[in-house]
Amino acid sequence: MNTQRICCAGFGGQGTLSMGKILAYAGMLEGHEVSWCPSYGPEMRGGTANCHVIVSDEPIGSPVITSDANCVIAMNQPSLDKFIDILAKGGALVLNSDLAEVKGAKEDIRVLSVPANTMATQEFGSAKLANIILLGAVIQATGSVKVESIDDAFTHVFGGAKAKFIPDNKKAFEMGYEFAKNNK
Repeated sequence: MNTQRICCAGFGGQGTLSMGKILAYAGMLEGHEVSWCPSYGPEMRGGTANCHVIVSDEPIGSPVITSDANCVIAMNQPSLDKFIDILAKGGALVLNSDLAEVKGAKEDIRVLSVPANTMATQEFGSAKLANIILLGAVIQATGSVKVESIDDAFTHVFGGAKAKFIPDNKKAFEMGYEFAKNNK
């Protein structure tokens, strides 16, 4: 495995940090070196939120991604505008097309536009699982970690009283994974 540098960005309440935490947990369960570096405004819900996740077979020198990201996940337009420039040539931009769109041509990246809010609302009655749909798309697009590791990570992140959320999270992940697979 090479080093995967993934930036997850959105606003507070969209599950941006949870998405990154699940990805980091999956990498850790596979035995990789992992860092998860969250950043959020003091107002949290509704404010900006992002996290940098690095999964590698080598020691990680810095948890912050300032350039050469393999993937940027943008859950809204301000996040896309802020982080698109850290994406490396050939990198994957996975965006929630319900809340963001690429303005202008950027030919040196792969763009996967996922209507995550719409998909989540149609399937689950709210947009709360849009982040997990995007995570499924990211794993399909990048192969950062194994699908089985994400399933195992759900058990760790949603343990105890939160275990009741695992089935819907798995279903949302599969929806995003299949969407990416069918929209290459």
